[in-house]
Amino acid sequence: MIVVFHNPACGTSRNVLDFIRRSGTDPVVIDYLTEGWTRPQLLALFAAAGLRPRDALRSRGTPAAELGLLEDGVSDDALLDAMLTHPILVNRPIVACPRGVRLCRPSETVLDLLDTLPPGPLYKEDGELVLTEEGHRP
Repeated sequence: MIVVFHNPACGTSRNVLDFIRRSGTDPVVIDYLTEGWTRPQLLALFAAAGLRPRDALRSRGTPAAELGLLEDGVSDDALLDAMLTHPILVNRPIVACPRGVRLCRPSETVLDLLDTLPPGPLYKEDGELVLTEEGHRP
């Protein structure tokens, strides 16, 4: 089973979801903006992905700067508290599956987690080739 913590407004997140589906897998999709996060959930995902809260903090298009979260010295606990209050602060998409947990940015990072690669050629929304017809990365 593959679980995608997804933001439907994000092109990278949409790319990842498309790549997974094209591989023949029907993932569990969690729209974390509507579902929100729990502290244990974030801690488990970050630990499994080898991330600290700062590594998973999204600054662009979020209130991170206004909340002072980009300043040096902001603790992991403070970042987690902010992520729980403002789910948009967690960078996306995060993919969890038997092969691991990863923040899939850029979107082709998800290919390393798939048991079967999608048939090529495979393109991102912006037209960038990520998998050739022969199944190779450019």
